[in-house]
Amino acid sequence: MDLGLRGKVALVAGSSKGLGRAIAEELAAEGCDLVLLARTERTIRDAAEAITRASGVRVLGLAADLAAPGEAGRVAAEGIRTFGRIDVLVTNAGGPPAGSFERLPIEAWHDAVRLLLDSVLELCRAVLPGMRERGWGRILNVTSISAKQPVDNLVLSNSIRAAVTGFARTLANEVAAHGITVNNLLPGYTRTERLDELAAARAQARGVAHEAVFADWEREIPMKRLGEPRELAALAAFLASERASYITGTSIPVDGGWIRALF
Repeated sequence: MDLGLRGKVALVAGSSKGLGRAIAEELAAEGCDLVLLARTERTIRDAAEAITRASGVRVLGLAADLAAPGEAGRVAAEGIRTFGRIDVLVTNAGGPPAGSFERLPIEAWHDAVRLLLDSVLELCRAVLPGMRERGWGRILNVTSISAKQPVDNLVLSNSIRAAVTGFARTLANEVAAHGITVNNLLPGYTRTERLDELAAARAQARGVAHEAVFADWEREIPMKRLGEPRELAALAAFLASERASYITGTSIPVDGGWIRALF
């Protein structure tokens, strides 16, 4: 299936590893040139070089801390200067610390808002004018199943990713007539370093082995296994494509059936 992405330019945040890296690789396989960003210069450079070798597309790797004001806009502007445009935006940031409401200080809330919400707003502001001018664009927000069904001990993620969902649903209506779609991807329990961190925190809190936490999660999932990053990446590539031109304002879980809601 030709997804119609060859020659498009995609900006993928948090793309040195995990879900962002898998999405970047999938888009590169479809012929997208890439702007990659992550916090560490070495890891994003290594990712850019590896993807270029594997796919032959042009890749610009940039180091940036999305939680720092202005950084998201800066890297988007650099990508536009290099390639002339951004056709596909994938927002993706590492999860905030685990914890309950009473255990997390107000500063943790401010940090999480800057990382998860403000960075999305900045990136969208940077790319929307060009998308509107060209009459074509795709915005994909990698959030979490916690935005739809709260996860215990993740009050920051539950709350702020829900805010991103509300923003995206509203933005989708505002830009739909300009050929721009806005959708959210909700990864479930997927084999990433972030999941290892959550497992360690839960294991420590419960006084159990690391492996016991993974076993509990697998029992909760109807498919009885964890997800793989490439499974989320496949959906991202489709939603970014010409084939998905009439899909907007959605929040789609990739969770093996973990969410129990009807809609």
